[in-house]
Amino acid sequence: MHHHPHPRERDTAAFAPAAPLASLVAAAECVPFISVPPRHSNQQLLFFFFFFSFASPTEQLCSSFLLLLLVIVRTSAGDNRTTPNGAAAAVMAAATVGVLLRLLLLPVVVVVSLLVGASRAANVTYDHRAVVIDGVRRVLVSGSIHYPRSTPDMWPGLIQKSKDGGLDVIETYVFWDIHEAYDFEGRKDLVRFVKAVADAGLYVHLRIGPYVCAEWNYGGFPVWLHFVPGIKFRTDNEAFKAEMQRFTEKVVDTMKGAGLYASQGGPIILSQIENEYGNIDSAYGAAGKAYMRWAAGMAVSLDTGVPWVMCQQSDAPDPLINTCNGFYCDQFTPNSKSKPKMWTENWSGWFLSFGGAVPYRPAEDLAFAVARFYQRGGTFQNYYMYHGGTNFGRSTGGPFIATSYDYDAPIDEYGMVRQPKWGHLRDVHKAIKLCEPALIAAEPSYSSLGQNTEATVYQTADNSICAAFLANVDAQSDKTVKFNGNTYKLPAWSVSILPDCKNVVLNTAQINSQVTTSEMRSLGSSIQDTDDSLITPELATAGWSYAIEPVGITKENALTKPGLMEQINTTADASDFLWYSTSIVVKGDEPYLNGSQSNLLVNSLGHVLQIYINGKLAGSAKGSASSSLISLQTPVTLVPGKNKIDLLSTTVGLSNYGAFFDLVGAGVTGPVKLSGPNGALNLSSTDWTYQIGLRGEDLHLYNPSEASPEWVSDNAYPTNQPLIWYKTKFTAPAGDDPVAIDFTGMGKGEAWVNGQSIGRYWPTNLAPQSGCVNSCNYRGAYSSNKCLKKCGQPSQTLYHVPRSFLQPGSNDLVLFEQFGGDPSMISFTTRQTSSICAHVSEMHPAQIDSWISPQQTSQTQGPALRLECPREGQVISNIKFASFGTPSGTCGNYNHGECSSSQALAVVQEACVGMTNCSVPVSSNNFGDPCSGVTKSLVVEAACS
Repeated sequence: MHHHPHPRERDTAAFAPAAPLASLVAAAECVPFISVPPRHSNQQLLFFFFFFSFASPTEQLCSSFLLLLLVIVRTSAGDNRTTPNGAAAAVMAAATVGVLLRLLLLPVVVVVSLLVGASRAANVTYDHRAVVIDGVRRVLVSGSIHYPRSTPDMWPGLIQKSKDGGLDVIETYVFWDIHEAYDFEGRKDLVRFVKAVADAGLYVHLRIGPYVCAEWNYGGFPVWLHFVPGIKFRTDNEAFKAEMQRFTEKVVDTMKGAGLYASQGGPIILSQIENEYGNIDSAYGAAGKAYMRWAAGMAVSLDTGVPWVMCQQSDAPDPLINTCNGFYCDQFTPNSKSKPKMWTENWSGWFLSFGGAVPYRPAEDLAFAVARFYQRGGTFQNYYMYHGGTNFGRSTGGPFIATSYDYDAPIDEYGMVRQPKWGHLRDVHKAIKLCEPALIAAEPSYSSLGQNTEATVYQTADNSICAAFLANVDAQSDKTVKFNGNTYKLPAWSVSILPDCKNVVLNTAQINSQVTTSEMRSLGSSIQDTDDSLITPELATAGWSYAIEPVGITKENALTKPGLMEQINTTADASDFLWYSTSIVVKGDEPYLNGSQSNLLVNSLGHVLQIYINGKLAGSAKGSASSSLISLQTPVTLVPGKNKIDLLSTTVGLSNYGAFFDLVGAGVTGPVKLSGPNGALNLSSTDWTYQIGLRGEDLHLYNPSEASPEWVSDNAYPTNQPLIWYKTKFTAPAGDDPVAIDFTGMGKGEAWVNGQSIGRYWPTNLAPQSGCVNSCNYRGAYSSNKCLKKCGQPSQTLYHVPRSFLQPGSNDLVLFEQFGGDPSMISFTTRQTSSICAHVSEMHPAQIDSWISPQQTSQTQGPALRLECPREGQVISNIKFASFGTPSGTCGNYNHGECSSSQALAVVQEACVGMTNCSVPVSSNNFGDPCSGVTKSLVVEAACS
């Protein structure tokens, strides 16, 4: 593969002065010492270190020479193991001190070069074709991982899986609201995250914003910003610009202080200012354009030494690069002939809303979009998201964004690769990298191959390098095309990639990658293991304690005012909850009464409303992602004398997108009125008392380390009642499989594990009955509602508990239940791979690695079905299904077709059982020919253990 090492992996310049050393020692004198030291870089350095300690002067000279030679050879070969970080750096430094002490003959410049290490500044620029790093154009594949949506313990694994998937760059937003108190601890440790990316040898695109959208609460803005006098967000407003500049400078200074820009030898090669402002800037008029130009100038003035981008901003001023976001960006053109074509957000799926069905995006369509972009001149593409993660705490935006931010991304919410999406995209990236020499050396040349088909060729003037892409953009019909004298079959809605302008190494619609099916295995009961042994999990939840959250006003700092107040202006988002409380005196002859009955109407901006009359729940309602507005009319029973009316208004994440989204309100704004057959009583302008948040929040009931007399330990705890806190202890599930809690049986609330919030739960919020498809046709343009599943079911029942939240031995679980539920019904589950499958036809290209590995000649390779166990130490233990012929179905549900080879199962068992991975040629030579003249496929389902 055409490999460009990371700037920190490739520092031949630092060692260049070493050449004169060779003349100091006759080659013959060094021959006896050129034995074969250990192969691993760190071992080699230790070898030299010990050698120096007991060496004669001649031996020292020789070993100095060999050490330098090793470093030069290793570095020029682009072996990232030579990067002298951590222990290796210490050993290298020690060895170098030995050289200094005993070898004054060594030129000082050589010693200095050794001490400098391989971390040197990179020069990042761009031209009309690509981002240019140290004078070399780069074809880059990027993926978004948002650091606060996973845990520091997960970061290295996520980053490594991204690298293994063929990524060069990790893209993240910076979330203003979580860093406001200069808080960079735990999941907020941005410096640690960027360094973790650097440690893997990848680059970073830092999207500072500081508006980020991201389905994040208030678009990433801290809510206090709303209360700055005279402020107007995202326009030519001095108060806003001052705060935005202060935060942006803080982020840049933090990154510079840690030496993280490429210009300092760090991994950050790009930064973004603002975010999708061009989508909505017309609403702000001329002041919006002035603000956009100011933001661009402010960013450039911060002198990061790397380019800045603005996404979805067609008039981004030079030198900022305007970039594209969307499901497809192949038709995008930057606003200057001197800027490269870049795609900052290729939406790998879509976000989940409470009350919505679960969206997904077929791998074939996503691969098609990627290949089309690189085909049509793009050189930087980023998956939004590559790993979505989890909206812990109250971080979701929306409103009504779910706690899961899985996004159908190539790495799922729990950190496991999603197959076949991850594997198929990895193959696409390998195919595109095979084309990189041509992509960076030549301009694209386009030609039509017939209706809805297009060839793009990248060929150097001397014809020494050539790569081609053949596209069929027809949403229905497969095509056969002629190109360069050869015939090619192009499935509908697909791109074939030809790195030599002749051989197809990959077609986006033909998936060679395996499929995995995962299951959440409940730990609430004994479970059968694959070897028929029963596992009884150690998950004794030790009974439940409870605390009752009082209805209405209980705090001394409650505020009384005439009229109804908007919620966010009142709470400043300190809590999801705001109580509105008033009372009326009833004589019995009021015109709004019908006996003791009346109708109470409450209008609210959202998001959730509960009505309590005299302490008892009388009605509730919720808005939705499409409209948060509530108009609740409910019959109420009033008593003679004083009657208490308490309204509990709840937010489910603040708005994060749209012009003036920061001004979108919530809460009860009226009217509130009682009505009967003879008249009405409008309560909208009466005196209301307000309480921000719950009593249990003030008492920190969610933190089990703080003892509270509120908790009642009693076998008979209340169930299916609103406003109850619950607490229990549990033992963490054994092993390292990802953990989730199934909240089936609960209503709506928030959950804390050992005092850390795992987010809002809401398993009673169901998706609509209609709108889902059994199998989604990848052909044709994708949209966020094209491929939906789980209609009529809860939007989210499973809630991720990161392993780092758990501790050995006893753990605490606290719930606040708003609607009512039964905590004995919740269960712990672990995520496990149940099957690995693959489906490869005779028409598929060979596995991509057969084109990359020089040992194999690509011409003799045919298609092959490859299986690999997902975890280290596993082997393929069982072939559940195998069929060669015309099989049908999906992983876990395959069927033999009318044409089927009798040898399939035996051939696959022979090749695969007991192996960590296996490759089976898909050919009649291997299985016999059950039906000649028909294109045959091999389908396998296997289990690993």
